[in-house]
Amino acid sequence: MKALIAPDSFGDTLTAVAAAETIAAGWALSRPDDELILAPQSDGGPGFVSVLASRFGFIHTETVPGPLGALVDADWLLQGDTAYIECAQACGLHQLGGRPSPRTAVAADTYGVGRLVAAAVAAGAVKIVVGLGGSGSTDGGKGLVDALGGLEGAAQLLQGVELVAASDVENPLLGPDGAAAVFGPQKGADPDTVVALEQRMTTWATLLGEFAGHDISPLAGAGAAGGLGAVLLALGGTRISGATVIAEATGQAELIAGVDLVITGEGKCDEQTLKGKVVAALTSAARAHGIPTIVLAGQLALTPAQIAEAGIARGHAIVEVAGSVQRAMDDAQNQLTELTRQVAGTWS
Repeated sequence: MKALIAPDSFGDTLTAVAAAETIAAGWALSRPDDELILAPQSDGGPGFVSVLASRFGFIHTETVPGPLGALVDADWLLQGDTAYIECAQACGLHQLGGRPSPRTAVAADTYGVGRLVAAAVAAGAVKIVVGLGGSGSTDGGKGLVDALGGLEGAAQLLQGVELVAASDVENPLLGPDGAAAVFGPQKGADPDTVVALEQRMTTWATLLGEFAGHDISPLAGAGAAGGLGAVLLALGGTRISGATVIAEATGQAELIAGVDLVITGEGKCDEQTLKGKVVAALTSAARAHGIPTIVLAGQLALTPAQIAEAGIARGHAIVEVAGSVQRAMDDAQNQLTELTRQVAGTWS
């Protein structure tokens, strides 16, 4: 049997590349004769650059301010005259230096992402694809603009550059489905802080609208990465699915057509997963070819009915073998190996 192993990252515990290798190792323990093809995926969040770099391009590393100002080393990729930037490299939730809090929710910014954009332009990029996801910031992309000399300065620097926002998040900038309300709590914001972030974002949205000549805030993806998507759109950027970028780079369609099974996964598989993220996109593509999909996740928060409706043949969580979420996170590699071994042993 030939199987395609194509997971997203497992949060902060396993990169997509490491997850693919771990699943392959576990599968081979029970089914050593199967042919395994590894194609790690990303939806634009953490792992976006490393997944692409496993296929092509040249990695550049810049030292830039992180979300709270401390310097971090951030990788970005150059393939010909196209640059691929992962915002989480410069403003990631994992770079806050501790647990997110109301203070960090307000203070975290995207200044470092702006520095990466400037570096890409300086390197000769005429197309810049920014992967959005995993950010610790909710500044609406103002930090990026500040790093590029304001809105006018950013527009001048990016003149003649095609800007692409790669994200599978469709949230608008403002309102109950916006960046502050939906993602702020994940970044440490308490209810009062969510209100403050929404007010700050509303003022910023007015400036972006005046600059762009139309209201940016209701556009799909404007709320991605704490509103970073809004700035990219205001600067003339277009939005594309991050999973699509990776799928095209990894030749996903051709790979799926040539296998008997697809194995994918992510840190937490829930209702957000079903809204066009990596696992859902892969399952849908495999389903079109009549190929079953197994989903392995850190946590599985879908009902049997949702799993069946999504076309997933089997769904399993690491906590099934780890016994607790904490152990699943602390010992992710070993626990995912064991889970995969058990699943492979019962797969027919």
